[in-house]
Amino acid sequence: MAFDGVTIAAVVNELNNSLLGGRIYKIAQPENDELLLTIKVNGGQKRLFLSAGASLPLIYLTETNKPSPMTAPGFCMLLRKHIQNGRITQIAQPGLERMIRIKIEHLNELGDLCSKNLIIEIMGKHSNIIFTDGKDMIVDSIKHISGMVSSVREVLPGRSYFLPQTQKKQDPFDTQKEEFCQNILSANQPVYKTLYHTYTGFSPVFAQELCFRAGLDGDFPAASLSRDDAEKLYGVFSHAVSDIRAGNFSPNIVYEHGVPVEFSVLPLTIYQGSGCKSCPSVSSMLEQYYAQKNAVTRIRQKSADLRRIVQTALERNVKKYDLQLRQIKDTEKRDKFRIYGELLNTYGYQASPGDTSLTARNYYTDEDISIPLDPTITPLENAKKYFEKYNKMKRTYEALSALTLEVKEEIEHLESISAALDIAAGEEDLVQIREELIENGYIRRKSSDKKVKITSRPFHYISSDGYHIYVGKNNFQNDELTFRFASGNDWWFHAKGIPGSHVIVKTGGDALPDRTFEEAAKLAAYYSKARGQEKAEIDYTEKKNVKKTNGGKPGFVIYHTNYSMVMDSDISSLSLVND
Repeated sequence: MAFDGVTIAAVVNELNNSLLGGRIYKIAQPENDELLLTIKVNGGQKRLFLSAGASLPLIYLTETNKPSPMTAPGFCMLLRKHIQNGRITQIAQPGLERMIRIKIEHLNELGDLCSKNLIIEIMGKHSNIIFTDGKDMIVDSIKHISGMVSSVREVLPGRSYFLPQTQKKQDPFDTQKEEFCQNILSANQPVYKTLYHTYTGFSPVFAQELCFRAGLDGDFPAASLSRDDAEKLYGVFSHAVSDIRAGNFSPNIVYEHGVPVEFSVLPLTIYQGSGCKSCPSVSSMLEQYYAQKNAVTRIRQKSADLRRIVQTALERNVKKYDLQLRQIKDTEKRDKFRIYGELLNTYGYQASPGDTSLTARNYYTDEDISIPLDPTITPLENAKKYFEKYNKMKRTYEALSALTLEVKEEIEHLESISAALDIAAGEEDLVQIREELIENGYIRRKSSDKKVKITSRPFHYISSDGYHIYVGKNNFQNDELTFRFASGNDWWFHAKGIPGSHVIVKTGGDALPDRTFEEAAKLAAYYSKARGQEKAEIDYTEKKNVKKTNGGKPGFVIYHTNYSMVMDSDISSLSLVND
């Protein structure tokens, strides 16, 4: 969800519970558009992180300290002069606007009690942190906005501060039933768009959520709703506004395939089928969401070169494989030419000079067959030509059969590397995948390259019944787990017929409970190309039944004794162990 007015209302509620009455102990400016305030409160101290970054404006409490430059920027020095040791007396949000006003009382040079305001505007690329005096005159701001940049409002020292009303939206807190229904039923756009275009602080996702709670299709034209539909929507709207006003927030993050896709301070029932994780506070939700989101983005960027290499090689091999299959299909008529040759050797004497065909009895099928003839040569010479065609096609078939097998194995190997790139959780995982690509000739090792140190380790889970489960992140780790780490009576799991990780359950000589089998199968489904599918077929067997073929690619095995089960890829009930 966007950092909308509803989320900011939850942040304000948390800050009031945590910081009100606290004294500002330290002020730092780690980046040009960031502030980090250390605030002493009863029982310790809190850190408040504020960012006016154009791409990611944020405000939340954090325990993480960021290094600051040796020389503090001018805005930071100004704040230290005026509000360091100041006491926070008010933290407020006007309506559901995307801004927070922090009122601070402090003593000036003469010892008189004064008040100042630190205003944080969370408005995308227009975000800012503005410092004003008690009469709302701008003292300074972290970003200066002149009239040449914005014709709506200048943000410069000496100017009066005001919140620009660039969008004529209504305050949800002041909306009555009749007015709400009129707004909805008179709109010429989908219902969810009407909600977030009409009311301050609502994001598109939250608007869709309100529609879903009311049992309405958010994409349905608002003007086509009945009065009952509008009243039903108002009931949901009113209930949500009451929760916001009362501070009844329940921070949570929605995950799809292990990747955070949304966060919300109110339950998102629209994502009922996805994994949802509750967070203890709004700040922890924001910090966790953006840290994980950034980690996923960063690993995608870091692996882009490897993905391109794998994808190029995969496309090339798939084209080669398709061509070889077509060529093999062309050799399917080779036996027909052999039969023509044999029948001509047997019945060729029946042909007259100049005949273009010969009808003979096929003694393999006991049916008549018409054999085309070249009238310029004898039947025996025609038979010889057919045998030559047969032998040529036979040699082609035998050669292509071996080649297609090699290319198919190469495709499967590349698909397994592609799956490993999807699984990679950190840069250390990419190092091992790159090493595999080098060893298999997809990347040339430079003479200047030093021997790499492998620090990547398999995923480690503990089942609900206390058994240790290990998941390989790539082919090298799959081999290591299966053939060096696992014992003969440990259980081995793998998604059937598709690229994926080897999953090992350490039994310790025990008979595993059914729940552990199911949880290991879920992990095998999740860490495979079947991730996200409703169901996946999982093969499992004791490790002693799994064999490595001579000269086989890393991670590729054979087994002839196994069981199978169909399982989903939901691993939300399992916790990853940080070794």
